[in-house]
Formats: sequence, C-alpha cells, structure tokens
Amino acid sequence: FELSLFGPSVDNFIAIGSDGTTLSGQVIEDKAIIQTDDYSSITINYDLHDLISKEGRIWTFSFDSPTSYSLLMPDNSVIVGMNILPENMEQLDSQIKLEIPTGPAQIDYIFSTPVETPTTPSESSFDPVTIGLITGSIGAAAIVGVIVAKKRQSKPHLQTEVIQTENIQTPKPTTDTITPDTIFDLRPDMREDDKEIVKFISDNGGEVFESELRKKFLQPRTTMWRAVKRLERIGVVEIYKKDLLNMVKLRNDLEEEN
Repeated sequence: FELSLFGPSVDNFIAIGSDGTTLSGQVIEDKAIIQTDDYSSITINYDLHDLISKEGRIWTFSFDSPTSYSLLMPDNSVIVGMNILPENMEQLDSQIKLEIPTGPAQIDYIFSTPVETPTTPSESSFDPVTIGLITGSIGAAAIVGVIVAKKRQSKPHLQTEVIQTENIQTPKPTTDTITPDTIFDLRPDMREDDKEIVKFISDNGGEVFESELRKKFLQPRTTMWRAVKRLERIGVVEIYKKDLLNMVKLRNDLEEEN
C-alpha cells in the first residue's frame, strides 16, 4: 500500500513485517509504496530531516500531526518555549516525555550540559524522528511506529506510538587510523571543507555515521552526501552500511596519486 511520510527528506527507510521480515518498499518524495504481502501489521523505520532546526543555541522541533503522539526529548535538554499545551508531561531520568495532541506543535529547547561525544558539543543530540508510523537523526528525528493494515478497509489504520529523539553514538577511537596530516600530504589539492570532515572523522576514531557529519557541520543530507562521495572518489574514505545507516571510514591504504 501507499503511505504518506512526514516530509521529503527521508533517509534509511525500512519496512518490517510482524515476524521481523524485511519488506520491499520504495520511497518517492514524501510517499512510500510498500509490498505488505499477507501481513496484518508492519513497522516502518526511517530518518526524517525536516522536523528539527537550529538557530544559535536553540533547537526547534516542529510537527503538524494528524493524530496525538508521545515525544521523548533528548538527554539533558531544557524546554524554553512551546506553542501547545501538552496533555501530559513527565520526567524520565534525564529526558522529558510529552503527550502531544493533534495539530501543529513547535517546541524550542536548549541543552543544559554538553552531550558526551568526542569533540562534538551538545549539538549532537537530535539525530534520528519516530511517530507511530515510522522509526528513525541533529538534522533528523527518529520516527518509530506501527501501521495496522486491515484488508477490509479502504485505507490502512495508523496506530501512533512514540516520537523519540536520540543520539547516534560515534565508534570508539582506534589506534591504526591514518592521520589527517598524512592524508593532506597525499591529497594536497583537497578542499578546505573536506579537510574539516577528514579531521572530524579522525578525531572520532577514524569512522563516523554520515548523520554525525550532518549534525556536526549542519549540512543538508544531499550536500553532505556529495561531500563524502567526493572523498570516496579520491580514495580518502570508504562508505558502508552499519545498522541500516551510512558509515564513513577513513581508508588506511591511501596512496599517493600519480
């Protein structure tokens, strides 16, 4: 069936049947077409980059939902403004959980303490969005949910669960990673902005999720994807999948160009 997504900037889309089987699906702009086979319910997971923005210290979550939902704020975040009255609010350790009614909602927040990730300040806390239909990164929200498709209904029934903002943890540093200075000596014509990406990857153990790069440099998905592909073409990095997300890793076998 066809499902309307919560925006066109979708990444890492996956549909899963009730028994854990991965289903065939295709994303076209802000819609997904999924082969549901004989499953009565499926889980949809994806990263969405349209719900979160940042200006100065203030992060803003904005969403116009057709149904009520739960929103789990990032660790150590402090709400500084909102345009709605939550149906309920509770503190869960270092996170705030809100029950949000239908309609447009905007929540502004800051971080009271830095998020503990290497060289990355508090900006790195809102990476994947999840809303009853979806599971999914700063630049994105993690959408997790369940779609109940009843065959006798003309439209699928959407069962909304929780929107959760979460961090993607950067891998621990390794000792055998090539140094940025060595890379720059071997690739002297590298762009300055690409050098900053290489330094960030090196500082974080030699490999990071692509979404971490988007969060660090506040770049749209397409812009950052072009940058990492550019580094891949000159042999500086390799790109592979890890937990359904794009991982960018510095190559240790880089050689001087002829």
